[in-house]
Amino acid sequence: MRFRDFHKNIKIRLIENFISRFIGSMIFPFMSIYLAVHFGAKVAGLLLLVNVFIGIGINFLGGYFADQFGRKKVMLFAETLRFLAFLTMMICNSPWFESAAITFAMMTVNSICWGLAGPANQAMLIDVSTPPQRKLMYSISYWANNLSIAVGGILGAFLFKDYLFELFLSLSIAAAITAFLVAFFIDESHKPVIEELKPAQHVMQLLSTYKRVFQDRLFVLFTIAGVLILSMEFQLTNYIGIRLSEEMPTQQFLLWEFDGVQTMGFLRSENTIMVVILMLFVTRIPHSLKDKSVLVWSCFFFTIGYGVLAYSNSLTLLFLMMAVLTIGEVFRVPVEQSYMAAIPPDDARSSYMAFGGLKFNLSMLVASVTVSLGAVFSSMLMAIVITSIGLIGTLIFFMISPELDARKEQAELRQAG
Repeated sequence: MRFRDFHKNIKIRLIENFISRFIGSMIFPFMSIYLAVHFGAKVAGLLLLVNVFIGIGINFLGGYFADQFGRKKVMLFAETLRFLAFLTMMICNSPWFESAAITFAMMTVNSICWGLAGPANQAMLIDVSTPPQRKLMYSISYWANNLSIAVGGILGAFLFKDYLFELFLSLSIAAAITAFLVAFFIDESHKPVIEELKPAQHVMQLLSTYKRVFQDRLFVLFTIAGVLILSMEFQLTNYIGIRLSEEMPTQQFLLWEFDGVQTMGFLRSENTIMVVILMLFVTRIPHSLKDKSVLVWSCFFFTIGYGVLAYSNSLTLLFLMMAVLTIGEVFRVPVEQSYMAAIPPDDARSSYMAFGGLKFNLSMLVASVTVSLGAVFSSMLMAIVITSIGLIGTLIFFMISPELDARKEQAELRQAG
């Protein structure tokens, strides 16, 4: 299986996502600083929180619309609106005019666009891919995301302050290209039967659709397990980062000295670099393990790695455990996402993806709770709590793995038929 064997929709989306995320990573991680400068730290925090909740709400609408009206229509509307938002942000941060209020309003529009287009984009990738292609597709996507975020973040740290107008100009051009590609090169992958419904009927149908999603026990358990495992990843920049900055003494490693904050930065860099390198080879490594075994064992090592990071102050052990958990991560992600692709029924795929998309927000919530607990509990007790969270997620995956395999086989039979 090779990149050139993918459907053209997949090729276009993978390349476009890399470019968009690369440029976006130079800007959006630093927008909290921008808002704090213009509105103050407290107001900036509230504004970012509003953005998150708006994105969550729109995510459900995006999933419903993509199932009801087709993926391409929703994606084209969202990408066109996103281009106009970025263009406005560019104008509002130009040498001739500046408006932080309008900039934030356009950030909110961008959150709306992500909510609308996200489920449609994910569902389209599943629509036009076959089960054997998905591990490679998700591996390439994960690799590209990590590379674009890593390189974009580094460049943004140097360019954001003095070249914001130029960055928004680049982002606007990328958004215009994306909208053009969606309009003229992306094929519609889902053609639903269009029903003339009144607004009230759409509301009832939306509620009925998500009731169906919530009643899918396997999918709900799969999402809960995914939230618990993904929350481990956010511990590094939340509880673990705070603990290292407060508890870890300055230590020498090889020729350099590291304090807690520098250690956290180095661990993040180690993780990103290893993901980018290992993802180039992970799909080519032959092994006899079944997908369910890969999922469970990778989650186990991922959890143990973060459990050690939550307690240890030994540089050698911290760097070693980061390597272990990163290996677990690169094996877990493609398998987990290929299972995710097999669970939804064809006629509600975007709605399922919308619900699954909450994993990120809920994982951040779990990580935020551990920060509060860390102010009360000891490091040892917090390490036990964090490890327990990951092990519960791993246990859920282990318990539902036979059902996951059965659902995956059913999806393959449907596609073959």
